[in-house]
Amino acid sequence: MKKTHDYGTAWRILRLESITDQIFIKAQRIRTLEEKKVSKVGDDITGEYIGIVNYCIIAMMQLDCTADTPSELAPEIVAPMFEEKVRETKDLMFAKNHDYGEAWRDMRISSLTDLILMKLLRVKQIEDNKGQTLASEGVSANYQDMLNYSVFALIKLGVQ
Repeated sequence: MKKTHDYGTAWRILRLESITDQIFIKAQRIRTLEEKKVSKVGDDITGEYIGIVNYCIIAMMQLDCTADTPSELAPEIVAPMFEEKVRETKDLMFAKNHDYGEAWRDMRISSLTDLILMKLLRVKQIEDNKGQTLASEGVSANYQDMLNYSVFALIKLGVQ
């Protein structure tokens, strides 16, 4: 919401595929940093996971926008949209944690990164197929999973 104050809803200009690519760039950078152990630009992995969280929420909000939705949205319109996506994704996280017994706690952070990259490849394929799926739950559920994997990584990294 702070960035909405600073930048407005510039993200509305992005096509869904562009948002997916932004998430891909962040996830790929995390993987590179995990492997090389050195950052030459100084930005850390934590900031990249936070970026994935934000872009996933933006993607889900963009999915709800129609051709009639204005490109510039007031913060009082964006805030409830944002909170709804956070709530829906958090509810999904709690449901899956119940069913999976919080298995993520025993996973390596690098595995969470790999799962995000795998979900991105799935989303890109669905996008390339113009949204047509035979067995997949679609792109929104994949964005929710990527967001939750990022939250798990942030928890494991000690971010409050």
